[in-house]
Amino acid sequence: MSKIQQVIKERILVLDGAMGTMLQRNNFSEEDFRGERFKDFPHPLKGNNDLLSITQPEAVKQVHRLYFQAGADIVETNTFSGTTIGMADYHLEDLVYELNYESAKIAREVADEFTDRPRFVAGSIGPTNRTASMSPDVNDPGFRAVTFDDLRIAYKQQVEALIDGGCDVLLVETIFDTLNAKAALFAIEEVKEERNLDIPVMVSGTITDASGRTLSGQTVEAFLISIAHIDLLSIGFNCALGADQLKPYLKRLAMNTQLNISAHPNAGLPNAFGQYDQTPEEMQALIKEYLQDNLINIIGGCCGTTPEHIKAIAEVAKEFKPRTILENA
Repeated sequence: MSKIQQVIKERILVLDGAMGTMLQRNNFSEEDFRGERFKDFPHPLKGNNDLLSITQPEAVKQVHRLYFQAGADIVETNTFSGTTIGMADYHLEDLVYELNYESAKIAREVADEFTDRPRFVAGSIGPTNRTASMSPDVNDPGFRAVTFDDLRIAYKQQVEALIDGGCDVLLVETIFDTLNAKAALFAIEEVKEERNLDIPVMVSGTITDASGRTLSGQTVEAFLISIAHIDLLSIGFNCALGADQLKPYLKRLAMNTQLNISAHPNAGLPNAFGQYDQTPEEMQALIKEYLQDNLINIIGGCCGTTPEHIKAIAEVAKEFKPRTILENA
């Protein structure tokens, strides 16, 4: 049994907040994104946050450090778009292994600075910008922009680099299309088998709107059943909704699974300018309801959340025991 599997039985684990929100505070220019190494690269690179692990590593380290100082037990690597599919937008497919390896290494180094209690690094595996189960072309419903095999190959490269860089756990997150997630999980199982290792895996889906379904049309229960064949550390939801809107779906999840449950909601819903207005105190009050209702084992924040939000969440999480798992679920 890994260390994180032991600790999760003892207390609620706190996940970090938004990497993108924090990096945006630096107002990095195109030149900052490029650094010295990519100063003559023929394509624009601004906006490629994953690249900052190579060109601005100290900035990424500082984000991890601030979240650990705020009380996080787990930080996510800066690799949300770290596949050849995601990096194709920036013509940086050849950099994928290095991006993931360096991101994991950076997070590991910061985690090891904190010796008061176990601190963990989760390899962030995002959904990519393509969907395997739906057509992006309304005039051609049978068309697919990506295949299962394309995704499997891309995810496998990412997974290998994240493990090599020192991750304790892999987090397949912000799942809007479960077929994409299945490709990621298949790739993880392949790597585990080839290397004869067992690394814990977290899965986190996204309920996209008030319909209570993922973008590919699955209900909470359908999403759960479709990945139930994998041995997981946790299942949960993140992004898209704030803590208030997410709660009913976490309740449905809790009623139907014996797995640990995670949640890292946004800081409310975005305003007209795409900003998140929910204060740490407001979010803390909503998260406290999760804890009172015995819903979660891992709690953190997604878009718009900062170390201040995570500090408030960590403070209230200390007051409660982790979700007890129903034997009849």
